[in-house]
Amino acid sequence: MAKNKRGKALWRTPSRARGTCPICGSTRIKLLYFGKSPAGDKLTVCKKCDGKQQAAV
Repeated sequence: MAKNKRGKALWRTPSRARGTCPICGSTRIKLLYFGKSPAGDKLTVCKKCDGKQQAAV
């Protein structure tokens, strides 16, 4: 059976949750994870950078 609701929440977010990652600079990538900048600000980051932050902690 098809999974009709998979990813539906992404359509409600601005620009479909895509943008440029503030850490690695990748463009048109999904920014679904929350991270912190060195200054302590909240950022939305890509999956790769979320893994880097988890490993650093």
